[in-house]
Amino acid sequence: MTDDPLPGVPGGRDESERDQGDACGCGSSCGCGGQTTSGGTADVRSDGGSKPANVDEHGQLRDTEFTEPAADESQDVYETPPDQRVQRPGEEHLELDTPSYEIRSRMSDIETPDEKTWFMELDDAVIDDGRCIQCGTCVASCPSDSIGVDENGLPELVKMCTGCSLCWDFCPRGGLRYERQWKITGGDDNVSGAGDPITEFSAKVEDDWRENAQDGGLVTSVLCHLLEAGEIDGALIATESDEDPWKAEAFLATSPEECIENAGSIYTQTMALGNLDLQQWDHKIDGLIEDASLALVGTPCEIEGIRALQDFEWEYGSHEEGVRAIDYAIALMCTKNFNYERLMGEQLVEQRDIDLDNVGKMDVLDGKMMVYDRDGELIVDEDVENFHDAALKGCDECADFTGYCADLTVGSVGSSDEYSSVIVRTEAGLDAWNLTKDDLDYHDLEDRSAVGGLQSWDKKKAFDALERPFDPDAPRFIEYTDHVEDYGTTMNPHDEGH
Repeated sequence: MTDDPLPGVPGGRDESERDQGDACGCGSSCGCGGQTTSGGTADVRSDGGSKPANVDEHGQLRDTEFTEPAADESQDVYETPPDQRVQRPGEEHLELDTPSYEIRSRMSDIETPDEKTWFMELDDAVIDDGRCIQCGTCVASCPSDSIGVDENGLPELVKMCTGCSLCWDFCPRGGLRYERQWKITGGDDNVSGAGDPITEFSAKVEDDWRENAQDGGLVTSVLCHLLEAGEIDGALIATESDEDPWKAEAFLATSPEECIENAGSIYTQTMALGNLDLQQWDHKIDGLIEDASLALVGTPCEIEGIRALQDFEWEYGSHEEGVRAIDYAIALMCTKNFNYERLMGEQLVEQRDIDLDNVGKMDVLDGKMMVYDRDGELIVDEDVENFHDAALKGCDECADFTGYCADLTVGSVGSSDEYSSVIVRTEAGLDAWNLTKDDLDYHDLEDRSAVGGLQSWDKKKAFDALERPFDPDAPRFIEYTDHVEDYGTTMNPHDEGH
């Protein structure tokens, strides 16, 4: 044997030797080594060690039958139904749980940076604790559109959280010190009594449609005049669900007729700020979405949220245009709001045998919950405290009955029957009032002390419920670690198997 290459073939035999001894004619590339079987043919081993099962002794592909693919459906390659998890053989009851976030600490030594607050922290401290007020601010603030709304109207994580901390910072029951937002919006005098308004009125609409409106119909009239004057392209308001009677849903009214059709109050939240993705309203907005101008009608907590969001220049994902589009904010006087199932299902239907299809109007006035049928007859007249179990728990912590951050505040307290109390707080609110006033019956606010008195009661209630200091001069955002200390919640719950 020699170390020299054979002539004719680099590193191998020459042409004549290959012709004589290599029965398959492959040289050395197929792994047969030029050896022949007893039948005179090479035992072809194309991978250098195993004979393919789908070729004959000459290396030719055998006849093959192909299964025709199923049309318009997934190929059925397993006996297991497609909607059933495939288990390992012999383990029919195997449970394959998704590992919790604590797996991270077992995989690496990386710790969560102190400056990051995740949706899981908000979920544990506010939502799971029953303190969510369903304003939707966390949904609107998320730059990665990672937060959605579940079937119960609560925020939920729909894709990976980036830990940007914005959902925590802007939550009025989490990181947003809402009383500081009052001062930022309205100045140093905007924290006592009913705030620091420009002017106040008792007013009512004299048009026939007011019969279906709440009190004096002021909110609807203001929106109609803003639309007719071309000041806004639409108003984000509440409408009644098509499926569930007296359940509120967000709706963008783009005509006076739509505003009038949806006049009246519904005492459940709509996650209003979670519906500022204007793509869902694109079919209703004339012109470019980024040029839209809107009015927002909401509870004081929703107005606090939108004002805080608008104070910062960073982008809010799909809600960016909607956040920037709100040019008029109208707050509804509010002491508490309610969970739909507990209020309608348990309190009215189950405990009081009320047919919701027969309810024509609801009102919370002078500490009373009043429900009227479609003929205008009063069928429920009770202290609102009897419905406390149906109220949103987080409402107890709210000290903002009169909507300090709004352009206009509207409610019934301080005015006689069929009149609305109107508090004008900003220049934008004054512009909206001036567009509307000529079509109103109005005079000076009848009872300022009633408004101030209920605002004081609301603050006292909040002071009793808040676990943190109430401090209008403190920083706008509350550190998550401070909240954990004040409320006794779990620090970094995702590291504890949350």
